[in-house]
Amino acid sequence: MDAEGRRARFEALAPGLVEPLRRFLARRTDAATADDVLSETLLVCWRRLEDLPEDPLPWAYAVARHALANAERSARRQRRVAGKVAALDPPATTTGPVGGEADLPLEEALAALRAEDAELLRLWAWEQLGPGEIATVLGLTPNAVSIRLHRARQKLRDELRKIDAAAGHEGTRGRSRS
Repeated sequence: MDAEGRRARFEALAPGLVEPLRRFLARRTDAATADDVLSETLLVCWRRLEDLPEDPLPWAYAVARHALANAERSARRQRRVAGKVAALDPPATTTGPVGGEADLPLEEALAALRAEDAELLRLWAWEQLGPGEIATVLGLTPNAVSIRLHRARQKLRDELRKIDAAAGHEGTRGRSRS
């Protein structure tokens, strides 16, 4: 394929990838990291244009997952270095964590799951991918995805029940009978 043909193919594919990838990344990280990872993902798509399958979105999700994992590893390394520097030369004043709204029950339930199960559920529910497409993203067989998805949904239901049960008991503590 000549340079003009490559460019035309990429320009035809990119608009269909950008928004789904942006939403995919926005659900997993902060805006700045999402933008960086989106750029990296599109660059990989451009470099490997000949490798893109007919339906490139699941393949692009897989690339974005790997790029996000690399970005997260890099951020962890930076935090470790900053922690070491802070331990050697602590700042004059420190502030505690900023209080925010309580986590939503779904976020709490997802956080209680294994990372692999939570990602599987996000791909299924948020990205609306089927088992075959999820298999492409995760490098698994569609059958394995179906089995894992069934189990992950059950684990999520169990976690949501635990959260609901805990929330229901909070209101009964400390009540006095008159």
